[in-house]
Amino acid sequence: MKVFRGLPNAQARAPCALTIGNFDGVHIGHQALLARVREAATELGIEAAVMTFEPHPREFFAQRAGDLSKAPQRIANLRDKLQSLEDAGIDRVVVEHFSAQFAALTPQEFTEKVLVDGLHVKWLMVGDDFCYGARRAGDVAMLQEAGRQYGFHVETLPTVMNGSTRISSSAVRLALAAGDFPLATQLLGHTYAISGHVIHGQKLGRTLGFPTLNLRVAHRPALSGIFIVQVHGLGPQPLPAVASLGVRPTVDDSGRVLLEVHLFDFNQSCYGKLVRVEFLEKLRDEEKYDDLPTLTAAIERDSNQARAYFAQRRSAITATDRI
Repeated sequence: MKVFRGLPNAQARAPCALTIGNFDGVHIGHQALLARVREAATELGIEAAVMTFEPHPREFFAQRAGDLSKAPQRIANLRDKLQSLEDAGIDRVVVEHFSAQFAALTPQEFTEKVLVDGLHVKWLMVGDDFCYGARRAGDVAMLQEAGRQYGFHVETLPTVMNGSTRISSSAVRLALAAGDFPLATQLLGHTYAISGHVIHGQKLGRTLGFPTLNLRVAHRPALSGIFIVQVHGLGPQPLPAVASLGVRPTVDDSGRVLLEVHLFDFNQSCYGKLVRVEFLEKLRDEEKYDDLPTLTAAIERDSNQARAYFAQRRSAITATDRI
């Protein structure tokens, strides 16, 4: 899959079947849309393409207003989003920098500069509530009229439902925030995970007897707390662990978000390695403790709970194999 930061240059502008969106989490509603884009691209003999944005437009406007609390919490980092798009069969992704200049494009300018001249769109799919251009002035009807004028076809995808619930990134965020991983799995079509390269930390966990591998989290995540997890990428099988995702209020007042993972019975250097942390169950919310001994005791309780979880799961698998 080819990834472009901004519109591709003239040599890379091949005709495409396109969809546009933030695609945070690439849930099963997104997957249905991407499957139709892939199908149309194959029928027309052109590339399947996605235009997405960085930062998230709502994050951009929240930052301009000086109130980041209005920015959406992220389900996925850019790496994981791109991997999901590649898994869906997308050939080309344009990661457009969402800026004041881009936000000021009128619907007509967006059509001409981005869709026609920039991406050579021949077929376009959007959600039935899609809006575009400055102040969201453009809608699906306007886009369809533009398609007739400039020679590209526009399709819309009806809302995808999970029972009576509309499948959306907002619904995924609510499930993750509540620690409802079974529901999150239903909405995403897979278990929830965060990937990243292992970085050096303060080595405090090692001092407390619970060494951790650390992953930087660049944006406010959709969940926080203490979790039972398993780690992929350090061996042939996922490794059992307990993890903390948050701002570490007992030992750090910077507000920086970090994912710290304590692997059980593991003692190898893995700095710089790319790992994927799969979330299985939430144990509790993040807390601030009065001192390090109290924090250490809490970590020990969390570790014991996680070990018991994996022991029970191994017993269940063994019992099933015997049947």
